[in-house]
Amino acid sequence: MSADVTAPAPPERDGPPAGPGVLRLMLDGLRRNMRQYGMVIALGLIVALFAVWTDGDLLLPRNVSNLVLQNSYILVLAIGMMLVIISGHIDLSVGSLTAFVGAFLAVLNVRNDVPWPLAMVLCLLVGAAAGAVQGYLIAYLGIPSFIVTLAGMLLFRGLTEILLKGQTLGPFPDGLQKIGNGFLPAFGPDTDYHNPTLLLGLLLIVAVVWQEVQGRHRQREFALQVPPLRLFALKLTALVAAILALTLLLASYKGAPIILIALGALVVGYGYLMRNAVFGRHVYAIGGNLPAAKLSGVKDKKVTFLVFLNMGVLAALAGLVVAARLNAASPKAGVNFELEAIASSFIGGASMSGGVGTVLGAIIGGLVLGVLNNGMNLLSVGTDWQQVIKGLALLLAVGFDVWNKRRSGA
Repeated sequence: MSADVTAPAPPERDGPPAGPGVLRLMLDGLRRNMRQYGMVIALGLIVALFAVWTDGDLLLPRNVSNLVLQNSYILVLAIGMMLVIISGHIDLSVGSLTAFVGAFLAVLNVRNDVPWPLAMVLCLLVGAAAGAVQGYLIAYLGIPSFIVTLAGMLLFRGLTEILLKGQTLGPFPDGLQKIGNGFLPAFGPDTDYHNPTLLLGLLLIVAVVWQEVQGRHRQREFALQVPPLRLFALKLTALVAAILALTLLLASYKGAPIILIALGALVVGYGYLMRNAVFGRHVYAIGGNLPAAKLSGVKDKKVTFLVFLNMGVLAALAGLVVAARLNAASPKAGVNFELEAIASSFIGGASMSGGVGTVLGAIIGGLVLGVLNNGMNLLSVGTDWQQVIKGLALLLAVGFDVWNKRRSGA
């Protein structure tokens, strides 16, 4: 008498099977993740185009270093602005608050000889207080964020003029200037490269690969859809190549700017906060569906208050960086910074309706604008046409988001 024998099931494959359908499946995965990869591809194309049009000047080590320094404060603001937009709000006051903090720093340090480390701490506290006041008015009194932050934009710009009396105030001590213009000190053997930058680049590559692999593993644990394995490997390869190229470019000049280290820490910290922490999930919840978030027990008022308090601190940090880079506080500092931060967030994948966006997306959006600005300056494009091109870039990014939503719904 023979027993029934059941053949073992084939092992689950991670990714598309080998064969002629691999390319089609990878393209399907790319289309499903277009929101995630679209602006990364666009950034790569923009860099490649301007590198060709400028005969390679865009990718010279000196220019890459200047590109980081010139856009660092916009990227800091974009991180905070992304959280504000994800939560379903907007903040128009960050540019004026940036200028006000710079003016406050100059008054403390230049006029009153307050040591610059203490002056920086006080400036961050002022930014936190400004964000807390606006957050309270929005979260607990129910005043629309557009109105509150528009009033804040006018208020802080006027206070900046009052503090500086319409004049530029400076200079700052060398230690403070290095925050906006300094580089990591060199050490180690002579390798024709900046050794600390090479070490940081290697550590960053390891951290990025580990984070991506862990994120994919966590998604599979919760039975969420993940990109095909070959597409995931392609993404990792592109990330590692980009980090390695940037590391070598910076290491062949003066090394990594100090502000780049601080910016990297912010990206890692806020990225973890939004992906893994309860607070981050609550921010997405209130921006995506506020009534459902309330029914789920999310303290929406507290979350909104903390989002604007955080935005105030980051605006203060950006004000310190701007003042240190310019080596002076100016009444005209921070003009249109809020628009640059908002544009960076939307170009980086944020949604007008809230609930969608990533910290890395804000950085990518800021880099897109930064490369556009730098490349057009190298090509001697007039400021009038620069504004036209950046406006079209923002319109295309938002139009792409609308198209992607409709396609996903269909």
